[in-house]
This record gives sequence, structure tokens and C-alpha cells, in this order.
Amino acid sequence: MRILIAEDEKDLLELLQDNLSREGHDVFIAENGKVAWEIFEHEKIELCILDVMMPEMDGLKLVQKIREKSETPVIFLTARGDETDKVLGLSLGGDDYLVKPFSMAELKARVQVQARHIQKRGMEVDDSNPSLTVLSYGKLNLHLDEAVCYKNDQTIILSAKEFLLLKLFMENVGRVFTKKQIYNAVWQEEYLYDDNTVMVHLSRLRSKIEDDPKNPIYLITIRGIGYKFSVYPPVKAGEVNAQK
Repeated sequence: MRILIAEDEKDLLELLQDNLSREGHDVFIAENGKVAWEIFEHEKIELCILDVMMPEMDGLKLVQKIREKSETPVIFLTARGDETDKVLGLSLGGDDYLVKPFSMAELKARVQVQARHIQKRGMEVDDSNPSLTVLSYGKLNLHLDEAVCYKNDQTIILSAKEFLLLKLFMENVGRVFTKKQIYNAVWQEEYLYDDNTVMVHLSRLRSKIEDDPKNPIYLITIRGIGYKFSVYPPVKAGEVNAQK
């Protein structure tokens, strides 16, 4: 992959560059957020590894600028271990989070997970019905071969995890999933503890597919259990006859 690393600790930056280059990745480096943004604008970056606390522009501001134009996966690196900081990073568009100090083996594993998600996002099809490449429900159309969602013919740009979440629910309309089941299916990792990762990503997905995310009609919360995709396609009163 073409990986951008933004980290103001020079020794750590060089260590990350050396290790990921040895794995066969094309690595771009920056010692502050401003330089990182300039690189991102001019290079086709497939994964960003960003320190949260950086001069010129911090990682949180940088991921906001990235999300204005791209859904490129972002892994945050930070010395902060506070739950609030983790949730903030994820809610702004981060895909993963590593607290310093961390092992290179763990970082490489996280990078491999993102690589698999990128590959699946571009290649996902319905294995049970290879000819089915579009899932349609209500006003949503999820194109599996393009990994793109359309609502009222308007394109909705999804991140890799948002695509996999929506695919999971649209393939199982009406089925209730627990957070553990969702995490295992989308992240493909064992769900070891109850954090906010699933909730944050579902919130981001709702903000894109719902007319009113605070009163969702597609992605419904089943209090105390989990989440499901509404069993009835949402329609307005004037559209009922047209749907029959």
C-alpha cells in the first residue's frame, strides 16, 4: 500500500518508515500535519497513520480535512489513552487507534487488517448469488462491485467499514445483531471488551443514509440488545400506492 505516516517524534517516524518499507509498502513521511496534508493532496495515499499531537496541524484537524475529500483509512497514534480521546478520534473519521507505546508487531497487524478491508471493499459480491451486485432497499441502492451507495440517485461515499456495515444489514433485513456480532463480522476480530467502536461507526453510517439521524428509519436500535435494519422499506404517505 501507499502509506502516509505523520509523526513529530523523528526516531519513531524513521522506525515506522523502516519497518513498513520492509513489509513492501510505499511509505511517505511527514513531521507535522501541514506537510502531511500537502503530501496527501498530491499523492494517491491508501492508508494514513497519524499522530494526534503534532505541530502546525494536529491529527484530529488533519483527519477532518481528509474526510472532506476522501474515505482513506486512518490509524491514530497517540500517547493519550483516555476513552474520550479515542471516541473523539473515531467520531471524526478515524478507523483504528493505537496508544503509545505499542509493538511493531501490533502496528503491522493493524495495517494488515486495513489492507484486507480495502481489498474487500473493492471486491465484495454476494457469494450465494454472484449475479447480484446491487442491494436495494427503500431509497438506498448499495452497489457491491463499486462499493458505493446511492440514495435518491445521489452518491453516498462510504468508508470501508461503513460499506461492510451497510452490506451486513442490507443482506439481513429485520435481523437483530448484537455489538459483538457486528464487530466479529465487520472487523473480523474477537470482541474482547465493550467499547464505543461499533456505536461510533454506526453513528457515522446513520449520518450518511438517514434523513434525520436522530430519528432513524433504516438502522434501528433495539434497546438492550443491538441493532437491525428496518423490516419495512420506508415510504412517504403519497408513495404508498406507487409501491404496491
